[in-house]
Amino acid sequence: MLPDGVHTFSLTFAQDDREVSIHPAGVETAGGLLLLDVGPRETLDGLREELAGTGFSFEDVTAVLVTHQDWDHAGGLAALQDVATPTVLASAAEAPAVDGREDTRGAGERYPPGRVDVEFESGITFRTEAGPARVVPTPGHTPGHVSVHLPEQRFLLAADALTADDAGLQGPNEAFTESMDEALASAGRLADLDVETTHCFHGGTVAAGSERIAAIAASR
Repeated sequence: MLPDGVHTFSLTFAQDDREVSIHPAGVETAGGLLLLDVGPRETLDGLREELAGTGFSFEDVTAVLVTHQDWDHAGGLAALQDVATPTVLASAAEAPAVDGREDTRGAGERYPPGRVDVEFESGITFRTEAGPARVVPTPGHTPGHVSVHLPEQRFLLAADALTADDAGLQGPNEAFTESMDEALASAGRLADLDVETTHCFHGGTVAAGSERIAAIAASR
């Protein structure tokens, strides 16, 4: 189900007496591995093991795209930067929370700030072994949330713009989404892309694409 050159990683951690699973991803490039999100600090050792299982190490991670500021996506960035030297990219709307200039959203103690090397508004495309990886603005879950589309593979890395469960591809988690109206409008834009398979940070990879995403976008 995964295109050649695309890897997904399954990490678990305890939260409020339950086990949570997350699924960051990596895409091979000619210069190393592009990592999409890091996970929280608690899962950094697990990420190291997952990378090793696909033949990579932290030293092979040459770039990190932080899809948005939430702690379960960016909380381990500073710890990763202690052991590796990737170029870190985040949207201009999310970078101030990631690097500590602004508080992160939500309650509780913020995670250690991580360095952001490149802030972007839109139009970022990575050259990868799976073809061009186009960063797609998908605000709603957070103001500067982004997803990544691999058009040659008809593959979408949705981050938290969409979720998945045992029933298949679902919309964003309303309890943790700042603006559902904006998030569903973003889903509508994703539905306009040529997508056959979708990978979600929460739920993993599912064989569902544009038609199902359009139904999600039209749910309100």
